[in-house]
Formats: sequence, C-alpha cells, structure tokens
Amino acid sequence: MLRIDRVNAGYGQLHVLHDVELHVGSGEVVCVIGPNGAGKSTLLRTICGMLPVGSGAIGFEDRSLNGLAPAAIVACGIAMVPEGRRVFGPLTVRENLMMGAYLRRGAAQRTEVRRDLERLYDTFPVLGRREKQMAGLLSGGEQQMLAIARAMMARPKLLLLDEPSMGLAPLIVKDIFRVLDQLRRETTILLVEQNARIALQLADRGYVLEMGRVVHGGTRDELLKDDRILQSYLGASAVAAK
Repeated sequence: MLRIDRVNAGYGQLHVLHDVELHVGSGEVVCVIGPNGAGKSTLLRTICGMLPVGSGAIGFEDRSLNGLAPAAIVACGIAMVPEGRRVFGPLTVRENLMMGAYLRRGAAQRTEVRRDLERLYDTFPVLGRREKQMAGLLSGGEQQMLAIARAMMARPKLLLLDEPSMGLAPLIVKDIFRVLDQLRRETTILLVEQNARIALQLADRGYVLEMGRVVHGGTRDELLKDDRILQSYLGASAVAAK
C-alpha cells in the first residue's frame, strides 16, 4: 500500500532522512520506533507532503506522492494525527470533527458524514458527551481522542499517528491504544512512537529509526526477541526476563 524507496528529506540545509526504505501493507499496523531526534516525525511530515522529498520516491497504492500538496494526499486516502494533537481550541468538538470531513462535500456525502460522526461518538463516548464544548477545554487525553476521531472523519485508507502517547498518563495511553486496536479493523495504521513497548504490542511489524536511517526492521516477535532492541528501547529488565 505505502512504499518508501530511498527517501532523503529534511529542513533546508538540514539533512534528516537518509535513504529511508520501508513499506506498509494493506491491513497492517506498522510502527516506527527510535530515540528523540531520529527523524520519526520528519518521516510522517514527508509522507503527508508537509516537507518535500529531496530524493527517492513515496508511492501509495498505484500513484506517486512526490510533489503532491497535503490536501491532495488526504484526497488519496491518507490522514495524519499530528504530534501534540493540534486540535482547534476555539472550535467545539463537533466542529473539529467536521473539519476532518472537509473533503467530503456534496449532498450525497451528508448522510454518510452524519453516520460516521455518530459511529465515532460510540467509539469515543466522551466526545459525544462534550460535542458542544470548546476543544481547548478538553484534557490532554480527550484532545488526543478528538485528534484521532477527526482524522477518521476523512475515512482514511492509511492513518498516520505521530507520538500518540506523548504527555499522557499511563492509564490514558492504555485507553488510546485500546481504541487504536479497534480502529485497525477499519484502516491501515503507520504509528510513530517513542514508547516502544506499547507500540510493539499493537504492531504487526516495526522499524527502528536512528539518526535518520532505518537500522533494523522485522515482525513484532522478531523485534521483541532482539537483545539490542530490548536493551535500547525496553530496558535491561526486559533482557533479563527474556
């Protein structure tokens, strides 16, 4: 579904991604783990068209994403939940969700959009209870749920998530990942996450990104059996328990 082929990208003269290669198959959950500054967020921004591809190719289904504007990439079927959530604080929960469906225009879409809204209220009951509340007044966990639901209003074929656990309490993180486990039945997921333990619990496969390079990749079980991955990202206790 998604193919990243020797992609280089960065910010002006700052070269961040170096010949990155990875793929995501339809129906998979794939995670990218790595330390701060590894280039994980840069990778997602490049896929979404927020940063230009310096060289290499990004393909999605049967077309190239190179050079496409972010709105065109959303229209292809890719939606992103950004790091830090970035909900529209002055807008209500419902208005935020409708922003996610901004490409689904026309009378024929209205009924489907309403159905999706109600379905997401079932998935995230707190959003239904607070649909008229300003998004900026929600807690961090509630804002993360809103950001995920907003992305799902686009009916994406591929959902990109950038550090969904960041700044959240452990119990809230468990709730977020429980919902992601439900959403995997509806969409393919590419997850960037520093919390390697919870990311690998959800994912089918994973890649390790360090200094802008993919240094390792494999199935969840392969990564969880790798002593270097255990030591670097899950701690010495995980190696001892192996």
